[in-house]
Amino acid sequence: MKYELTTNFIEHNGKKLYQIKALKNFGYVKAGDLGGYIESESNLSQEGDCWVADKAKVFDKAKVSGDAKISENATICGEVEIWQNATIWGNAEVYGDAEVSGYARVYNSAKVYGRARVYGNAEVYGNAKVYGYAKICGYAQIGSNCIIN
Repeated sequence: MKYELTTNFIEHNGKKLYQIKALKNFGYVKAGDLGGYIESESNLSQEGDCWVADKAKVFDKAKVSGDAKISENATICGEVEIWQNATIWGNAEVYGDAEVSGYARVYNSAKVYGRARVYGNAEVYGNAKVYGYAKICGYAQIGSNCIIN
């Protein structure tokens, strides 16, 4: 096992989220480091270098795996999948049935939701919203106040 749930918790949207603690060194994480908050071990894979850091939150049936990183104040929930080398940070939110993968990045106050897919080397940032069945891929950059549906 690479991490465990601690007894430290926060309540968010009526859910109890537990802070995680690294049990061994992996990626940029060192044994003993405290991470962000997850609802259960099903939210964060014990495999790969994936990690939830800072005050980031992952809950419901959301799953972070591979080498994905969630940090700062990002929120991941619903039936979302964040995997491969994807990174989510800032005040970004990914929810619904969305998926972020590859080397994709979602940050600032961006929102990705519905059944949207962000993958490849795509970036969604600023106050952008990507939702519905939208697919953002390749080297696409969606920022500012853009809305993609």
